[in-house]
Amino acid sequence: MKHRNRPAALLLAGCLAGALLLSGCHGSREQAAFTVPDSFDASRDYEITFWAKNDTNKTQTDIYKQAIEDFQALYPNITVTLRLYTDYGDIYNDVITNISTGTTPNVCITYPDHIATYLTGDNVVVPLDGLFADEKYGLGGSDLAFDGPTQDEIVPQFLEECRLNGHYYALPYMRSTEACYVNKDMVEALGFTLPEDTLTWDFVWQVSEAAAATKGDDGVYGANGQKVLIPFLYKSTDNMMIQMLKQLGAGYSTPSGEIQLFNDTTQGLLLDIAGHTATGAFSTFKISGYPANFLNAGQCIFAVDSTAGATWMGTDAPLVDIDPSEIVPFETAVYPVPQFDPDHPQMISQGPSVCIFNKDDPQEVLASWLFTQYLLTNSVQISYSETEGYVPVTTKAQAAPEYQDYLSRAGEDNDSHYAVKIEAARLLLDNLDNTFTTAVFNGSTSLRNAAGQLIEDTTKAVRRGQQVDDTFIDQLYTDTAALYHLDSVAAGGSAKADLGPLPPTAVALLAALAGAWVCILGYLLFRTLRRRKNARQ
Repeated sequence: MKHRNRPAALLLAGCLAGALLLSGCHGSREQAAFTVPDSFDASRDYEITFWAKNDTNKTQTDIYKQAIEDFQALYPNITVTLRLYTDYGDIYNDVITNISTGTTPNVCITYPDHIATYLTGDNVVVPLDGLFADEKYGLGGSDLAFDGPTQDEIVPQFLEECRLNGHYYALPYMRSTEACYVNKDMVEALGFTLPEDTLTWDFVWQVSEAAAATKGDDGVYGANGQKVLIPFLYKSTDNMMIQMLKQLGAGYSTPSGEIQLFNDTTQGLLLDIAGHTATGAFSTFKISGYPANFLNAGQCIFAVDSTAGATWMGTDAPLVDIDPSEIVPFETAVYPVPQFDPDHPQMISQGPSVCIFNKDDPQEVLASWLFTQYLLTNSVQISYSETEGYVPVTTKAQAAPEYQDYLSRAGEDNDSHYAVKIEAARLLLDNLDNTFTTAVFNGSTSLRNAAGQLIEDTTKAVRRGQQVDDTFIDQLYTDTAALYHLDSVAAGGSAKADLGPLPPTAVALLAALAGAWVCILGYLLFRTLRRRKNARQ
């Protein structure tokens, strides 16, 4: 009986192995905590992977490649392999998938919200506090082969964004904020004068309503002589809601992850937005399209987008997504996002950071850290910031003569020194003390998405002819909380919560592994039965 049942037992074991693979939660693979080595073993060769994001911008790609080439010249025993993405969400999904299989990249450009989720796995992301302070290889360390910044030379506000649960888990790479790009000609044609420094929400709504009211019976707007006009168009509605609440001193979330988004102030803002949507004064990127396209075609007055998107904004923008024949000449003004209290402006700080994933070999992690630091050298920081409206994250790079020269040459040409791009960068440099970030915790990404969803769903409802009132908002709160599982986030966005369902790519991989085991064990079963048959003969 024992030998007769062995093949069936093998098959059953294979099936159970496959089931376990498929049912296992990702992020459960445990590693030893990283400890900084006493010295870097330069006698060994290392291969590290670097996952980065660009906006299909060849110049940015070339900067990454040049940085890798220059770094490898200093450390010929470290080979860096670059993998480029066009979307941070894709990087996030692939990292989650690779956490489950133990194949994360070494260095990754990402956001603190995403890192908070990565941290739900044990020792997945390397805490950098010890590396920061290491005398030999830390920030400004004595044994570095390059002139990197000290910790004091990283802009404090930017570095603080990389602090989670009392530890630093990333270095800032680039920073931006949001800007309001304005068709000054159209504002003045409507009889308004732009303020000297700061736009208020009242002013933006007033001008937008006046423009929307110029629509004639033939569908043509007197404000621009076209049949299309979206006076106020916002790219990131999550930022829009978050900044509005911050400016009004209203709740959004607590540092520990308590959800405060669904409050009376939010309700009042949504009802106000609904009213402006009903008149045709307002829309969003997800509903209508890129603000830059409408702005450049003379079909938008106030276009809010990242300062990093400045190269797409304005008549002479070096990067455009519409036919040149559609571009309407106008003077572009660059302002901070609209404010409720212009004397105390509040604007969001955003931009990518760089984290390091833990590996079994501490020397490999140290090699990754050396490359990560190199990304903060002046040559990389300045060259990358000049591609768009980003600013360097170190005071060292910001004060460098070559960067100051770059800023001073605004308008000299419509490529490297495109005036709107440099004005957008200056906007952030002049407002570092007015920037803020939101609390980062496991689930903060979902909360951010929910904030934008409130505006998107309200705007869509108005356009569909639905009545947006208190009853609608109450139901919207309920539906949005359920959609983004905010009840579970509020109940405990702890550092050890489950990472949630596996991404489809991980499911496919694990299914393939399970299938392979079943095939192997099936083949063994076949061989065993065949041997038995031959033995009987």
